[in-house]
Amino acid sequence: MTSSTHPPAPSHPPGLAARIARLVRHRWAEGGLQRALPPDLLDRLARRVAASEARHTGQIRICAEGGLPPSYLWRGASARERAVTLFGKLRVWDTEHNNGVLIYLLLADHAIEIVADRALARTVPPATWHAMVARMGSAFREARYEDGLTQALEEVSALLVAHFPATGDAREANELPDRPVLGGNAQLKDR
Repeated sequence: MTSSTHPPAPSHPPGLAARIARLVRHRWAEGGLQRALPPDLLDRLARRVAASEARHTGQIRICAEGGLPPSYLWRGASARERAVTLFGKLRVWDTEHNNGVLIYLLLADHAIEIVADRALARTVPPATWHAMVARMGSAFREARYEDGLTQALEEVSALLVAHFPATGDAREANELPDRPVLGGNAQLKDR
């Protein structure tokens, strides 16, 4: 399940000038990523993810990028396509209970994506995800990234607690890293 704050990519490929303009916008936005999500904020978010995951069996990843990789830009790919790819690359799909969630932010396109694995997507209606993304969008438009991500994390946590509460079983280990991933990290680079 993916929810988005922007319209789907056009059905026809953009012209050369539009592709170059988008490439420049995305490269420019990469410089703002560290300002939007400084290391102390990443530390706070990691602690919030860890605290959340102690209450349910799900796994939550937060990923933010300033801009898309050039290969995505050149072919006119959307933030949605990138989020689904990262859902796989970050192994959010590969959790014990199939209830992982990726919260993805793309600064250059002002796009937000939430990708939920099968078990959670079956239990939560699409309207719930869309409403969550809309609330995050309000905070991000005002450059309140911590507020938006914290609110999304709390809402995703509430869904996971409601549908997949922790049972106290020792096998409910933390399967994925809690620290948010920023674009440009080695694990995100396209080969």
